[in-house]
Amino acid sequence: MTLRFERVSKSYGDVEALVDLELTVADGELLAVVGPSGCGKSTALRVLAGLETPSSGRVLIGDRDITGLPPHRRDVAMVFQDLALFPHLTARQNIAFGPRVRREASDEAVRRTAAVAERLGIDGLLDRYPDQLSGGQRQRVALARAMVRAPTAYLMDEPLSDLDAQLRATARTEIVELHRSIGAITVYVTHDQAEAMTMGDRIAVLAEGRLQQVGTPAQVYDEPANLFVAGFLGSPPMNLVPGGGVLGGEPGTVVGVRPEDLHLDPSSTGDVPAGRIEAEVGVVESLGSETVLLVRCRDATRLAVRTVPRSPYRPGDRVVLAVDESRRHVFHEAGDRSR
Repeated sequence: MTLRFERVSKSYGDVEALVDLELTVADGELLAVVGPSGCGKSTALRVLAGLETPSSGRVLIGDRDITGLPPHRRDVAMVFQDLALFPHLTARQNIAFGPRVRREASDEAVRRTAAVAERLGIDGLLDRYPDQLSGGQRQRVALARAMVRAPTAYLMDEPLSDLDAQLRATARTEIVELHRSIGAITVYVTHDQAEAMTMGDRIAVLAEGRLQQVGTPAQVYDEPANLFVAGFLGSPPMNLVPGGGVLGGEPGTVVGVRPEDLHLDPSSTGDVPAGRIEAEVGVVESLGSETVLLVRCRDATRLAVRTVPRSPYRPGDRVVLAVDESRRHVFHEAGDRSR
């Protein structure tokens, strides 16, 4: 069973939220949809859920065209950004709300609610109300409410955005493990590139309503299709320098190098060897597991360099950089990848 967007567009007056989106999600795949605010990623999810009607195009699950179907007939379950739990219902009642509305047998709904709650480790919290639960516990209740339906596809719209950093890291691991155990299609929307890179079997990058690239995390990171993807993915992002600059590009091109592909050459204490870049350290960002140096070259170009933890370099130090030539990226000025 696959899920497909076929030339899906969505406009709000003169604003184009989605433009000819062509995208396929394979059976059992977790697709992470990532992009900046306003790029159309949540609109795509809402079109898929039936909460928005596309201006043109089709949405299919398998061979079934679901474009005109109401949400409850699409066989999808959605976890919202604000989790959307009913405050006057207990966790148990929130989880069982869908089966009750669909008038499923009460004993079956009770059994499934208990099974899902045990699987997510919240079976001891079912009689609490949402305001009596922590952020992570509320997130699990929202997931349980979606899981109890056993749909063809799970749709998640930034469900971890309100959690603190440590809890987010734990929660995304749990979601990936849960996805793998269930084996259903999952479409996960996020603005957080770290979530996309660590969770997605593949990543779809959107900007201004248009699909920029889709591929595995390694593909979109190591072979960005254009300047937008190159500059969006990565923290710090790729160093991008117009042709003719310190990275050795040609006129009409932009050359990119990831911070980890610029190497410090401690042996260069005198004259700078050919092919090397002389710079001065401006800022040292010590991040524990690594150090990022923000350096300024002689032509005023600024570069980010990822290096070892507990780096000995300090602001004002002279450094000489070597570029990993096998990791240089060349783009046309218009934005598309050249090589």
